[in-house]
Amino acid sequence: MSWVRSIGARAFIAGLALAGLVVFAFAFAHWQTNDPLRFVAYLIAALLASSLKVGLPGIEGTLSVNFIFTQLGILELSLPETLLIGLAGTLGQFYWRPARQLKPVQLIFNVSQVTVSSAAAYGAYQLIVTRVLHAPGPLALVVAAITHFAFNTTALSTIIGLTEDKSIRKVWGESHLWLLPYYMVGAAASGLVHFLNGHIGWQSSLLVLPPMYLMYRSYRLYLGKLETEKVHAQQVSQLHLRTIEALALAIEAKDETTGEHLQRVRVYAMELANDLGLSDDEKEALQAASVLHDIGKLAVPEHIISKPGKLTPEEFEKMKIHPIVGAEILEQVHFPYPVVPIVRAHHEKWDGSGYPFGLAGDAIPVGARILAAVDCLDALASDRQYRKALPLDEAMRKVSSEAGTSFDPQIVAILKRRYIELEKLANEQPLQAPPKLSTDIKVERGSAPAAGFAEAPEPVANAVSSPDFKERILQAQKLSQEILELVRKTGSSLRLEDIFSMLSVRLKHLVPHDSMVAYCPSGDDLIAKFVSGENFRLFSSLRIPLGEGLSGWVAENHKAILNGNPSVEPGYLNDPTKYSTLRSALAVPIEAEGKVVSVSALYRAGQDAFTRDDLRLLEAIVAGLGAAIEIASKPKASVAVAN
Repeated sequence: MSWVRSIGARAFIAGLALAGLVVFAFAFAHWQTNDPLRFVAYLIAALLASSLKVGLPGIEGTLSVNFIFTQLGILELSLPETLLIGLAGTLGQFYWRPARQLKPVQLIFNVSQVTVSSAAAYGAYQLIVTRVLHAPGPLALVVAAITHFAFNTTALSTIIGLTEDKSIRKVWGESHLWLLPYYMVGAAASGLVHFLNGHIGWQSSLLVLPPMYLMYRSYRLYLGKLETEKVHAQQVSQLHLRTIEALALAIEAKDETTGEHLQRVRVYAMELANDLGLSDDEKEALQAASVLHDIGKLAVPEHIISKPGKLTPEEFEKMKIHPIVGAEILEQVHFPYPVVPIVRAHHEKWDGSGYPFGLAGDAIPVGARILAAVDCLDALASDRQYRKALPLDEAMRKVSSEAGTSFDPQIVAILKRRYIELEKLANEQPLQAPPKLSTDIKVERGSAPAAGFAEAPEPVANAVSSPDFKERILQAQKLSQEILELVRKTGSSLRLEDIFSMLSVRLKHLVPHDSMVAYCPSGDDLIAKFVSGENFRLFSSLRIPLGEGLSGWVAENHKAILNGNPSVEPGYLNDPTKYSTLRSALAVPIEAEGKVVSVSALYRAGQDAFTRDDLRLLEAIVAGLGAAIEIASKPKASVAVAN
């Protein structure tokens, strides 16, 4: 237990210590003993019995049978004698072969707790005897045992709840309620000894030692069984945890930007769950869902997941299936807490405009509402394929602006109050590196499948939107044909730079742009073979790994990007001395014989400056340039000119 971590815990221990001190002072101010020999015998027996102790499951602490002699003291001795017996038994319990060294604050707590509970039990017994029964009886003993149990376990539950931020009532119900039969059996044993004392003398108390040992052994066996069951439950819990980690690793393999994001989302989400007072099951479910909410992306095509630009409506339709698919995957795991509803609803919005089912308000599981807000905040504050990270304050302002529409206002209010603190907490968490998956190796063995390999699909002509556009598309196709014919006629004398220079001059009128860059593969990278317009030196210096940034993604996936963010090109804005006003990019692959021989990228200053017609025009122009670039790229001595 992490002791005195909170102000409430410190105040509780101080109050309990003060109460114990007052009880001691009162008791010993009225010291009396009618039978010193009996008192000493009970004191020694309590010390010996204190060695018969067992560990309590689920908490730090032990249970000893010495409390039977405290109850005997309640029946036969004075209050100060009873307190001394309880104190001696407690000290023996904690210092006789201790499992761990007792801290001073723990000693103060336990001495005070035993003093107060013993005095309360003694007072309850005297009250029943003098005011209710007007004579000793079993009812008084039962009341004393229940009082002893109630004060002891309530004090323990309170300090655990305060130091570990748990419900005191729940701690008492789960960790201490089961001790009541133990106290009742002890009361029966002390009552039997008291009865024998009245008939054959107090020395008969020695007869209680064998039954005490049997009780100790039975409880030890019982607690051993509980411990075995606890270990089994922990193993099952660990299995679930490993399942979660394995599934998270599957997401990581699909999307390499996910790992740190998931860990940060988990930290944020669990802190908000504590603030909102979620139950343990809801917290467990949220913790699992914070890691697994995007597992449905396994069913979304790779090029959509990693696309460094805006999704097309068709691509977004495919993306929207991932909450449903994720829920269907996790339904097969049979979690003991409600993970699936959170995963299914984590893209629902407070006003009902989300997906997949359009849930609104409190109809959305609270875990999904928490996850939606913190996931959005961390996503905005993190680098993505399609944009650079926003400053955390700006990201929080964007989330706040969506309170009441996209997000639960109560959750946003808590997040707004604590986001700086939570960011610091998330940064303090050590990031555990996942195991390296063999995604980049080449498997040498394996013959071609019986069905053969698919051929590259033929390009499909785009629909024409207007007479004006029809004229422009014809110009684009004519330009492409002219360049190809020129390459065939001039052969070895035409360089790549010449081809792109001609393209740039004519393209300026068809597709307006501020900069044009033609990237060509060089090993595992793309390098700029031609640059015109703004930021000439900046673009000329770029070396873009295949698969990264806008142009690297286009080259790897053989797909175009419309209105991507230029700042995500690797190296583009890494140098703080570099600055660019360019905000939109249009990039298309130029192919020859099924492979990308170049990427033509246009950049403009405005946001979303390129249209779908611009994309069609550029695709029409570059459709026939692959062969021309292939010819111009070959070593001049080996160029074969087609006449």
